[in-house]
Amino acid sequence: MNKPDNFLNIQDEMGESPVWEPSEKALYWIDIAGERIHRYDSSTKKCETFKAGMPVTAIARRASGGWLTITKSGLAFWDPVSNRFSLITDPFKDEPDFSFNDGAVDRQGRFLLGSYNNKVLDAAEGSLYRMDRDRTLHELDTGLKVPNGIGLSPDGNKLYVTEQFNYKIHVYDYDTKKGTVSNRATFAEVPEPAGMPDGLTVDSQGFVWSAHWGGSRVTRYDPEGKIDMEIKVPAEIVTCVGFGGDDMDELFITTAWYSLDKENRAKQPQAGDLFRVKTGIKGLVEPEFLG
Repeated sequence: MNKPDNFLNIQDEMGESPVWEPSEKALYWIDIAGERIHRYDSSTKKCETFKAGMPVTAIARRASGGWLTITKSGLAFWDPVSNRFSLITDPFKDEPDFSFNDGAVDRQGRFLLGSYNNKVLDAAEGSLYRMDRDRTLHELDTGLKVPNGIGLSPDGNKLYVTEQFNYKIHVYDYDTKKGTVSNRATFAEVPEPAGMPDGLTVDSQGFVWSAHWGGSRVTRYDPEGKIDMEIKVPAEIVTCVGFGGDDMDELFITTAWYSLDKENRAKQPQAGDLFRVKTGIKGLVEPEFLG
């Protein structure tokens, strides 16, 4: 496995949510704290940055065009042509201590996402939701300490959810017809010195790739939850991973300098940059939301 190369010196305060758009041969990702959305065009080798005007915490492809986004003001559609956001719903409008965090589209075109207590991060008050194509929300599970990275097995029958502040990745049985979960089990437990598990993705072989906040690494787990390999990253805060490239075999890794003091930031000049690893392993194109 090759070491990650510094793909783009972008210096995101909190990079997140790398998603490949194959129709454009482009990678989109976000800077949550910097309130930015980036688009890298692999044909022109140019990066375009959009000012969001608010924190965007996750993005997902949308079949009818544009993007589905999670923002601090709720769920919204985003049109990159006009750089406009159209609010869909904000169930926490009257509960400022709660907000959505991360999400992923299932193989049936529904959106799965997590909520958390943004004031008390280690409170077991987070929940897992499903947003159907008619844009209605349904709670699937609760009692989670910041549900974060979300991904599905290639056949869509297993759902992986990071419980970040409990240092665990869970796996559920996922009913693809009903969009419901059952039989929650611990897929992987991360020792504290390795950092908290953060964003994740699942490759075409059914292996799970997890970024480590505070762990300077990405871990690949086999379908049984055993560590298959680790990739060291020259940044302490590794936030998310996503596959892209013409052959879907390039792993893009977002990082952050958020929360680093001056001394540690000076020791990690590449913190906040976008990294890439040519894995030789194919990922999966993220599905599109059908609503």
